Amino acid sequence: MKVLRKASNRGHTKIDWLDSWHTFSFGNYYDPQHMGFGPLRVINDDVVAPGQGFDTHPHDNMEIVSIVISGALEHKDSMGHGSIITPGDVQKMSAGTGIHHSEFNPSQTDPVHFLQIWIVPHTQDLTPMYQQKNFTDADMRNLLCLVASNEPDKNTILLHADVQIYQSKLDEFKTVGFSVPKNKAAWIQVATGSIQIGEYLLNAGDGLAIWDEEETFQIMGKAKESNFILFEFER
Repeated sequence: MKVLRKASNRGHTKIDWLDSWHTFSFGNYYDPQHMGFGPLRVINDDVVAPGQGFDTHPHDNMEIVSIVISGALEHKDSMGHGSIITPGDVQKMSAGTGIHHSEFNPSQTDPVHFLQIWIVPHTQDLTPMYQQKNFTDADMRNLLCLVASNEPDKNTILLHADVQIYQSKLDEFKTVGFSVPKNKAAWIQVATGSIQIGEYLLNAGDGLAIWDEEETFQIMGKAKESNFILFEFER
């Protein structure tokens, strides 16, 4: 089965410094029909104004992944980490027993566009952990690049959840193939551009859920460049 989640149907938070679209229920946006998908709990599509950001706030028992699409994001946390996240970087916090962190746009001129993803971990009350890894344009260009995995021997971000995350930058009319076994599900989230999957055309902000069908499908770029994220997990 495939179900399309259109960008315009998402929840929306708009304040002076933040423009945020919520694929699943988050904050003041509540929709009992969209509480998550499998272990995916949050996919927030955020644009933060120059010099603004999220003040220090707590998290626990969640895998939190940030992927910057454009601009830069400054991270600080109670574990002592401080970093700048830019396009190509994937950052993960295993919040575990509890952390505090802040996220700010360090630029005084340019907004930052990023996806913040929350994933329910397979184990509660883990020791908090931080990781950040860069993947090059060549890693992702017209390829499905595995950027996060639950397998510690992979050269990826390590997730404490039975989830694999791929990122791709597809040129127009280029394709990548992917197989979803019947015992697994997938979610494809388009960050920029547009892609075609069978009869489904996905534009920026759209998501597609796939489950209960064993299928190999082709993803085709339908814009000059299309940046998308693919999640695979047991459901």
